[in-house]
Amino acid sequence: MFINLNCIVMNLKTIIFLFALLFTSNFIGAQTITDTTGITIELKDGSIYRGLFISENADSVKIKMKDFGIISISKNEIVYDNMVSIETTDGNEFLGEIVKENDELIVLKTKDFGEISIFKNKIKSRVNVESQQIKEGKLWFGNPQSTRYFWAPNGYGLKKGEGYYQNIWVLWNQVSYGITDNFSVGGGIIPLFLFAGSPTPVFATAKFSIPVVKNKVNLAGGAIVGAVLGEYETGFGLLYGLSTFGTPDNNVSLGLGYGFSGEDGWASSPTINLSGMFRLGSRAYFLTENYFFSFEDDPIFITSVGGRWIIKKAALDFGLFLPLNAGEFIAFPWLGFTIPFGKAN
Repeated sequence: MFINLNCIVMNLKTIIFLFALLFTSNFIGAQTITDTTGITIELKDGSIYRGLFISENADSVKIKMKDFGIISISKNEIVYDNMVSIETTDGNEFLGEIVKENDELIVLKTKDFGEISIFKNKIKSRVNVESQQIKEGKLWFGNPQSTRYFWAPNGYGLKKGEGYYQNIWVLWNQVSYGITDNFSVGGGIIPLFLFAGSPTPVFATAKFSIPVVKNKVNLAGGAIVGAVLGEYETGFGLLYGLSTFGTPDNNVSLGLGYGFSGEDGWASSPTINLSGMFRLGSRAYFLTENYFFSFEDDPIFITSVGGRWIIKKAALDFGLFLPLNAGEFIAFPWLGFTIPFGKAN
C-alpha cells in the first residue's frame, strides 16, 4: 500500500475525528445503513473518506461528503478490516468480518447470512484475509507459490516462518523455508537411487530478495549448488540475479544466470530468462517461462505456456515446454505440485 503526501496530510487533519467515530462507525461491507449514519472508508491507496451514507449496490457505495458532495466509491478499492475465512468441521466455509470473539466462539458479519456465531471447537481452519483478496465480495485464494513460476524464481521472497514443498513429475522434490523476510534456504533430491541404485542428484538453494518499491519492483539473487551422489567430479550449480516488476499476482521477471559443472567449469555465456505470471480468476493463473542460452556456440530458445490452479492451499502447475529452434515441433509436458507450510511471523 502506498500513501502519498496528500493522504498523509488528510490523515493528520482527520485523526481526532476518527477516534471520535471509533465506536459509532460501522464497516460498510455487506450491511444496511440508514441515511443518517456517519461512516469512515479507507481505500487501498491509503485515502480515507468520511461522510454520510447514501446508498450501496453490489459494486459501489455512495456517501455525501462535506466538501465534495455525493461521491461513488468502488467496493473493489475498499480496505476490509478483520476479515477471516473459516472452515468448520462439517465442511462449510464462511467469509466475514470479526464482530466479536471470546474463548468459546467467534461472531462473523457475512455478506449472505448477516451475523453468525461459530463455536471454536467446530472450527477446522481459520485464515486471515487481506483486502486485495476480496474481489466483488468473494474470496480470491492466495497464491501458494508466489515466489516462483514453473521452476524459475522471481523477486518476491518467502516471509520468515513460511515454507513450501514442491514436487515436479514425482521425482523432483524440493523444500524451501524463509529464515528472514529477505532470505530463504532450501534443499532437494531427485531419488534415482530407487532405480537400481542409480546416481542421485542432491542440491541446496539460497535466495536473497529485496523489495525496491513495495508490490512494484523487487530484486533477487541466489544460487543452487549440488552434486550427483555416486559419480566422480559431478558437482553443479547456478548463480543468478533478476528483477521483477509487478504485484505478487501479476508480474514479469528478467533474469541472468551462470551455470557450472565439476567437469566443464563455468559456462562461457549466461542464460537469460524472461518469465511472467498473470492472475485470471479466484483460482487460476497463466504462467510462462522463456530461456535463451547457447550450447557449443549454438543458440537455444525454450519457451513455455501453461497455468496454475489453486486447490485449497495447494497449487497445481501444468503446461508445455517447447524448444523453438529444434528443427521440428517438440513439446515437453510439465506437471508440478506445491504445498505451503508454516506461517509468517
